[in-house]
Amino acid sequence: MTSPLEQKKIKIAGPSVVTANRTWDGIVVYRTAAKSWSADLSEAAIVRNSDDAKALLAESVADDVGAIGPYIAPVQVGADGKIEPGNLREQIRRTGVTIGQSAQV
Repeated sequence: MTSPLEQKKIKIAGPSVVTANRTWDGIVVYRTAAKSWSADLSEAAIVRNSDDAKALLAESVADDVGAIGPYIAPVQVGADGKIEPGNLREQIRRTGVTIGQSAQV
């Protein structure tokens, strides 16, 4: 029997990272090459093919103490090596809420 993770088709179209939320405070974190979590995107392990993405995701899912809800997210790597979120959703997750703090409900 194969795991649901192995059955899932993972397609990536460029550099990607594994991101999740830290368990104790909900902060956005990224899986590092040192097999830990960091809130700093520049420390994230970057994968460039489906096999590496599957392996990094499986390792991240197994570490359910440090973070919850890991998934693969696209990133852009600049010529200077700077890593930036690769889509609007990840930009929003990285910067926080999209409404002003002074808005009242």
